Amino acid sequence: MCKVQIDRDGSTPFHFKISADELSLNDEIADVNFDDDILIDGEIINSGKSFDIRGTINCKKSFICDRCLKPSTENQEIKFDEEIDPTVIFDNIVDLENLIRDNLLAAQSIKNLCKEDCKGLCPKCGVDLNETTCDCDCCVIDPRLEALKNFKFE
Repeated sequence: MCKVQIDRDGSTPFHFKISADELSLNDEIADVNFDDDILIDGEIINSGKSFDIRGTINCKKSFICDRCLKPSTENQEIKFDEEIDPTVIFDNIVDLENLIRDNLLAAQSIKNLCKEDCKGLCPKCGVDLNETTCDCDCCVIDPRLEALKNFKFE
């Protein structure tokens, strides 16, 4: 439940936790799971014409590294600062579920890496290059372009 009772005259702090299942997050992203509860802290401020919502989402995600294929986890802290129109507030209650889900999904990287400099697997022998090296010639030429290596410049 991501509903917050707001004070229309000032600011309203909020703090709650919600599961990834309640936000339908684990169905949204393939090969990523959000473990434990997702913690949300923030404040809703009446700025006169609209309401500003500022806060932080803290979560832990688990995934398979896209380069080395090892299970990994990452703690994330996602800051958000948004404005909402007062007309979407009913009975002084605002539902933050879509705002939280959208910010959390938008903050996810395209590639899930166990560490920024992950070397991945050797494309020939499959050894994990983070742990050891191999003697493979990893210069892989696209078969469609292989004929160009015989091209002679004059």
